[in-house]
Amino acid sequence: MKLWGGRFTKETNQLVHNFNASLSFDQRFYQEDIQGSIAHVTMLAEQNILTQEDKNAIIDGLNSIARDIEQGVLVFDETSEDIHSFVEANLIQRIGDAGKRLHTGRSRNDQVALDMKLYTRKELREIDGLLKELLQSLLRIMKEHTDTIMPGFTHLQKAQPITLAHHMGAYFEMFKRDRSRLSDTLERMNYCPLGAGALAGTTYPLDRERTAQLLGFTGPTLNSMDSVSDRDYLIEALNDMSLIMMHLSRFCEEIITWNTNEYQFVEIDDSYSTGSSIMPQKKNPDIAELVRGKTGRVYGALFSLLTTMKSLPLAYNKDMQEDKELVFDAIDTAKGCIALFHGMLDTMVFCKAKMRSSAEGGFTNATDAADYLVNHGVPFRDAHGIIGQLVLYCIDKGISLGDMALEEYQAISPVFQEDIYDAIRMETCVDKRNTIGAPGPEAMKKVIALYETYLAE
Repeated sequence: MKLWGGRFTKETNQLVHNFNASLSFDQRFYQEDIQGSIAHVTMLAEQNILTQEDKNAIIDGLNSIARDIEQGVLVFDETSEDIHSFVEANLIQRIGDAGKRLHTGRSRNDQVALDMKLYTRKELREIDGLLKELLQSLLRIMKEHTDTIMPGFTHLQKAQPITLAHHMGAYFEMFKRDRSRLSDTLERMNYCPLGAGALAGTTYPLDRERTAQLLGFTGPTLNSMDSVSDRDYLIEALNDMSLIMMHLSRFCEEIITWNTNEYQFVEIDDSYSTGSSIMPQKKNPDIAELVRGKTGRVYGALFSLLTTMKSLPLAYNKDMQEDKELVFDAIDTAKGCIALFHGMLDTMVFCKAKMRSSAEGGFTNATDAADYLVNHGVPFRDAHGIIGQLVLYCIDKGISLGDMALEEYQAISPVFQEDIYDAIRMETCVDKRNTIGAPGPEAMKKVIALYETYLAE
């Protein structure tokens, strides 16, 4: 059934129908369509626009449609143009003329705007829940590895010793910001467009505040033209998901690197790895690689919708139908990637000995050696040069700073004494860094407590 047609004398060309129809993808928010319709007729009856009998018949009919779809009794009919016409046609078949009154005081424009908001709101809350679960696992790893020493990197070059807890904390901060962005988007989008009509409201005495209340919105939207043509919240949601995917992709890149034979920092569980069809020794980090690859897919949805919206005049235009497949795919991709990444991370084994050995072998304590000289009265710029000479000497000898004899130290600078060895121990290098945000144990203890409070809220 079409929700229009009186103006037309010919049937729609089948190719036109197929090109125009959206049921193949908008059927996924049938629950939201029915939920919105129930709120709408509830308000109409309260405003004496519908009788109580019609309201009850419509709500009973809508609930029966929802049950039949969920149980597989009612199958989506490809001849329907969209989910709205599918539901309304089935309602009229079931309850007769009362079903024809469902659409009183609304348009498909505000109806689809509502459905998309309800669906997106639900999905963003689910994504937020997945991120919270991921953060709980990150916090567990942090608590278990406050003394697991590893190299910190800049430019992919070993820089200074840190702990695995500190490294995981960096991603905790990223995903915490992602949740904050989702919260902002959810707050900003939580206004109800139903009642805006096609673009200019309606002459019926609707109570839009009541409809908004019934559907859990903060209130009604305040401009009917913007109500039906706003896709900002979807662009924001896609931006939020793009940032989530970017953070997952960065994390995956590190896991892929750490999983190599050259690093051996981690062992990915067999259940999250794959093998080679020809090389029997291979154990590939395919999940991490796929998450990294699917990031571009979510980016593509963001830029596609931005491009679609960039030149559209007010109010509604059919171009806006392109939002759905993009957003649906991005949501499915982001949710799947977060869940799979979480499973991979949760079952991963961290190779503490390899991490520590890597930190010791890369002159990550060179900065602390320079600080030692500064604390003994040497200007920092001079200290920097002295340690540079020490590093060159060690590279030439194939040894580390800790392997040098005191006589070798003193040959380059007489300032060095026996306590240099304690000053450049990996534990010393980490433990002395206790300003908030640093990897030292006191600093990490405070941060972990803050994260526990955050997750408990």
